[in-house]
Amino acid sequence: MPVAARPVGAEQVHTVLSEIFAQAGVEGFVHARDLDTGAEFGHRADDRVVLASVFKIPIVLEYARQTAAGQLDPAARHTVSAAYRSGGSGTDGCRYDVEMSTRDLAFMMMTISDNAATDLLLDIVGIDRVRALLDGLGFTGFGVSSCQALDDDIRSELGFAPGSPLDDQLAGVADGRLLALGVNDPARSPSSTPREVTALLAAIWQDEAGPAPACAEVRSIMSQQVWQHRLVSGFPERGVRIAGKTGTDFAVRNEAGVVEYANGSRYAVGVFLRSSRPAERQPYVDRAIGRAARVVINHLRA
Repeated sequence: MPVAARPVGAEQVHTVLSEIFAQAGVEGFVHARDLDTGAEFGHRADDRVVLASVFKIPIVLEYARQTAAGQLDPAARHTVSAAYRSGGSGTDGCRYDVEMSTRDLAFMMMTISDNAATDLLLDIVGIDRVRALLDGLGFTGFGVSSCQALDDDIRSELGFAPGSPLDDQLAGVADGRLLALGVNDPARSPSSTPREVTALLAAIWQDEAGPAPACAEVRSIMSQQVWQHRLVSGFPERGVRIAGKTGTDFAVRNEAGVVEYANGSRYAVGVFLRSSRPAERQPYVDRAIGRAARVVINHLRA
């Protein structure tokens, strides 16, 4: 029987989630909340999880708040230089310097998880301001970092030269060493809980995380994320809108976002998975994120 068609009592939901995660070979942590009624459901929702690029959500929020307050020019030009590029999506993989606006740095950071754009934008808005924002909103346990700092930690742990290219060197590292890296450990990497992540999303979607124009800009940018293989995979029908942010790092596969139905009902959901393999391509794991999100949202809708 398809997962979505099975009974949706709370204990049954936990059972189905455990089955989904076992089939994918992962540990799973989930939280979802109805943004209009406040109803919620969690599966290990208060365990700490590695955020990976999900930590970019408060960075784009701080960008939007500073822009709305007139403290930051969204059209100002900035150069993504070699100092920020280490290889990856978007400008992070460009061979030569790229110039773009402040707003487009935020856009690239959220839509394709561009790490170089992230670090430049974080320098512009200030990591101290992002930390103060999170603390002021009550999300004191929500971690944040530059991508470069995380890469430097990897180099240090593996004995690579500072600033050296990571991708080619990582190819020769045994899986066990990759899984033991600090970026996979919520005690040593930016982390939070699934419940705290959906609370942040709820604050953004309910215009409680800043001025309404700032929250609206974050929602708009997040709705344009390009990745369709995780959260979106659980909601293939027309008329369902999804805004989200993925996170990936060796054993970590995440996505957090908001699912909105044609009738206006809205659900913040975060699915955080820890795989036993550091492989770059794990389609069954990615698909488990969409399946798990669908199960818990179906439960709340029922």
